[in-house]
Amino acid sequence: MEISLNSASRSPSLPRNPIPSTSHSTRSNPTSSISFAANIALAKQFSLRRQLISRENCLIKVQASTDGAIDVNEEDNDDFIFEDVPHLTNFLPDLPSYPNPLKKSQAYAIVKTFVSPEDVVAQKVVVQKDSPRGIHFRRAGPREKVYFKPEEVRACIVTCGGLCPGLNTVIREIVCGLSNMYGVDEILGIQVYIIGGWYSKGAAAISKEVERRGLKVAVAGIPKTIDNDISVIDKSFGFDTAVEEAQRAINAAHVEVESVENGVGIVKLMGRYSGFIAMHATLASRDVDCCLIPESPFYLEGQGGLFEFVEQRLKENGHMVIVLAEGAGQEYIAQSFHAADEKDASGNRLLLDVGLWFLFLPQDHFTNVRKMAISMKYIDPTYMIRAIPSNASDNIYCTLLAQSAVHGAMAGFTGFTVGPVNSRHAYIPISRVTETTNTVKLTDRMWARLLASTNQPSFLSCEVVQERVNKEMIDEIHNMKITSI
Repeated sequence: MEISLNSASRSPSLPRNPIPSTSHSTRSNPTSSISFAANIALAKQFSLRRQLISRENCLIKVQASTDGAIDVNEEDNDDFIFEDVPHLTNFLPDLPSYPNPLKKSQAYAIVKTFVSPEDVVAQKVVVQKDSPRGIHFRRAGPREKVYFKPEEVRACIVTCGGLCPGLNTVIREIVCGLSNMYGVDEILGIQVYIIGGWYSKGAAAISKEVERRGLKVAVAGIPKTIDNDISVIDKSFGFDTAVEEAQRAINAAHVEVESVENGVGIVKLMGRYSGFIAMHATLASRDVDCCLIPESPFYLEGQGGLFEFVEQRLKENGHMVIVLAEGAGQEYIAQSFHAADEKDASGNRLLLDVGLWFLFLPQDHFTNVRKMAISMKYIDPTYMIRAIPSNASDNIYCTLLAQSAVHGAMAGFTGFTVGPVNSRHAYIPISRVTETTNTVKLTDRMWARLLASTNQPSFLSCEVVQERVNKEMIDEIHNMKITSI
């Protein structure tokens, strides 16, 4: 999701290019917008500068100036990397600022209103002794100065992708924040790019179009991915609700398989490349016997395989529940159906239905090979999970995300996304969102906790696990990310 703030005034430093008529550029008189589509290029510059600093192993220190800018100076007594987001004044140095309307707000009258320019958020909370302090981001929140007059702002809210718990809450709180806190009256909603995938693809498309048209627009993003696969933030909104609703499906599957002899329940959950929903729903439940995710390959037949484990669990309990992420086992399906490597409109690989494939596979094996009758039960709650209202935790979280995005855009920041980093909301360059995908690491304690809870096999030999540990350690060293334990 993105919000764009347009100013009714035109900067004389930009050319007067003709602007084609669109739903968000023809509000009254023809106006232009403060174009910050260059935010992507600037964000890349910040990212490149950060990488160069890391390679040179420089010791740097952050110091805030009176105008809110943060200067990075090399010193010998600190190791501090600050990764900032673009600001209007980077390319519009003469842009005037105004007092923040929150100074007169009843809601903020008795609180410490404004975030200090020196406030930053550390990407890593736990650091080893004598290790680098690592990367820091600018803390989110209202600033003392804003760079838009409320009466000149034309705000546009754009949503991309499919449904997600909390989406309506985010939209509502953006509207309320702009209207109630900053006095913005003209707010449009546009639904585009309905092709799934990461929200940042929509943000990049909007930024490119803004740059092409020569508009003056501030772009702020709010991560929307129910799979929780954005690595730089703690979690994406709607995730807690998805896990909670997934538990209801697991409970239903458990009741079903308990009522029949040798019942095997299959619950297919979201997770194309990241199995976080399946993993957390399994850990939250006490009725799951096995969890299969994209990150953890498994094999079916032979000693230590999945079929052997299913047979063992059925002999012990008479029933079992398997949670299956949609991206798990894709290599098996591709081999079975000789599927081509096709992609959707977003560029994502088209997945075959692992749930329906897995529904008939064990039944065929146990009936024909093991001569053992089993009763399969299948539940796919995907769209029930996506279409429900967010729970209390996500509602509060969505409110914080929306208000932080509004504060950042009004304060002149652009080309940024907002999210919690170590439980503190921060402004992060949009380019960082697409750098890496957050996936379940099989060598982390969380996956070990799941294996201990379900008592399922890892389906990996010790040699394979050790090989992965060594590879991950090497990758961490190459990426200069060894800053925490």
